Amino acid sequence: MSGDAAMRAFGEQLPVPEFETTAFTKPQKPLEECTVAIVTSAALHRPDQEGFSPGDVGFRDIDRADRDLVLGHWSPNFDRSGFQLDLNVVYPIDRLEELAADGVIGAVADTHYAFAGNQPDTVSEIRLDTGPACAQKLLSAGVDVVVLTPV
Repeated sequence: MSGDAAMRAFGEQLPVPEFETTAFTKPQKPLEECTVAIVTSAALHRPDQEGFSPGDVGFRDIDRADRDLVLGHWSPNFDRSGFQLDLNVVYPIDRLEELAADGVIGAVADTHYAFAGNQPDTVSEIRLDTGPACAQKLLSAGVDVVVLTPV
């Protein structure tokens, strides 16, 4: 069985959480007035930050100006070539800056966040603990919209 086939078979066996309500809500103001942030599961971090390790359910803050980022996703099945050519493949910060400059969005958030998405045994911890903690930071910073970049 190929690596891709093995990963698909593994993924098909993982439980899928069911939610009684949806967390998605429409922004309460026009997009051109909204502050937008990125939350990625590419395990991005700055070189001076602690990298992600297996089982790490935490998140890392990424400053809006940061471009020298390390891709900490450790799966051997993950193709890193797109990221190596263009950070925006997994972290579309330059595209957000362009949207803000064009007036499509109101502003780019000062801080963005990264999780390690390849955590099959810790999803509930992220969903119940660190995910809400990250969401509170976003809300406290006045973020209206989050672009999720799952990796």
